[in-house]
Amino acid sequence: MKFTFIIPESLPEMTVKVFLEEQLLIPRKIRHFLRTKKNILINQEEVHWQQIIKPGDQCQLTFDQEDYPNKEIVWGNPNLVQEIYQDEHLIVVNKPEGMKTHGNQPDEIALLNHVSAYVGQTCYVVHRLDKETSGLVLFAKNPFILPILNRLLEKKEIAREYWALVSGQVPKNLIFKDKIGRDRHDRRKRLVDPRNGQYAETHVSRLKGFKNKTSLVRCRLKTGRTHQIRVHLLHHHHPIIGDPLYNPHSKASRLMLHAFRLSFIHPLTLEKMSFTALSGTFEKEIKKNG
Repeated sequence: MKFTFIIPESLPEMTVKVFLEEQLLIPRKIRHFLRTKKNILINQEEVHWQQIIKPGDQCQLTFDQEDYPNKEIVWGNPNLVQEIYQDEHLIVVNKPEGMKTHGNQPDEIALLNHVSAYVGQTCYVVHRLDKETSGLVLFAKNPFILPILNRLLEKKEIAREYWALVSGQVPKNLIFKDKIGRDRHDRRKRLVDPRNGQYAETHVSRLKGFKNKTSLVRCRLKTGRTHQIRVHLLHHHHPIIGDPLYNPHSKASRLMLHAFRLSFIHPLTLEKMSFTALSGTFEKEIKKNG
């Protein structure tokens, strides 16, 4: 793998060592390979580890097979992928409801397998959506960019906005901070657990209220607990319509939860990225309530 890019103007001057270690998060072993094999060039010239690089410089990195061994997975159906954005390092797709983000077994086919077939190389999951949830999912296209995107996720610098159709008339703005833990009686489920749960924060705002006592709401995650939006809304008496786990008696063709917006700073170009997408089945159910 060979990657060439320009050091963004917003980065300060730093040594080659600091750039590789702290900015690109390249593991120590692979940094050693880059150094000994002279597989890093700045402005097409070999560099020493303490050399200063500056914004506008061209950086070229070459990774060998022993740096990042190929990870083979079963390819899926590329025709099932709805691409929203793609570049050399990452791809954003619109996941349909009823499809897992990744399989639990090596031979299980999921969105990851379809995306890998679509791209033509093994991709890597950065974050996931529940099987029943549709919407935007980010994948890394190579193992070099994966830890950098993972760091953005851990630092909460990848913003995710969801739309949900819920029961009841929701106030204009709400903030939920209830701790979430496992349901001891059903391993599939989570519940609010003030004593043993993990801190979870969800910001909810009403987009539209309907005459049939349902509301379309926007949910922004400040944490990423399993089933966080579903549990918080249920606990505060606004369960999501069509939720097979938490609101099984509501009538809808699907879980009415959709990952509508995904925003982050591109880790190499430092460009602000923001994508939106809706689902046809989600829109169809919303119109039924309009």
